Amino acid sequence: TAWAAPGSSHSARLLAPGDACVYSSCYCEENIWKLCEYIKNHNQYPLEECYAVFISNERKMIPIWKQQARPGNGPVIWDYHVVLLHVSSGGQSFIYDLDTVLPFPCPFDTYVEEAFKSDDDIHPQFRRKFRVIRADSYLKNFASDRSHMKDSSGNWREPPPPYPCIETGGSSPVDNFLRFKKMEGCSPYCYCLAFICI
Repeated sequence: TAWAAPGSSHSARLLAPGDACVYSSCYCEENIWKLCEYIKNHNQYPLEECYAVFISNERKMIPIWKQQARPGNGPVIWDYHVVLLHVSSGGQSFIYDLDTVLPFPCPFDTYVEEAFKSDDDIHPQFRRKFRVIRADSYLKNFASDRSHMKDSSGNWREPPPPYPCIETGGSSPVDNFLRFKKMEGCSPYCYCLAFICI
């Protein structure tokens, strides 16, 4: 796998309890933005330890296992997915995925093993790439008018969140976060969490 987890401690520092998280099905990018906002507003842990991670590929077809949308052993094929990575200073790293059936939060290594499996068993067109964005940058620059969630007739594919659309000074739409930077000297599918995109 292209994911490399820092830290080795096994103690979780809960950034936000699950029942405190804002959640709307199929709006993962907004769910994670709201989680970043919660972390910032509660000021219990340094925001610089947190990253929004966009997962997709050029074909916008990626398999992720252990998702609520697909009970059982099979994967969900998402066009993209967004999770929060907490890199705890001196401790273990955790993934916050509001769509998973795995623990919340989930230890990094466990999440990678259970939700991503191995790229060796995945056809190249389905292999995942990762865009990692600092939480503070994500809060400042992400925005969405939710137009990507409407069909050609203007109907919602999924019910929108009850709160207004997220608007920020940067106003970068979802598609801007689905562009990936390649690490020098790596294979075509090697995008590592250690390579932080700003």
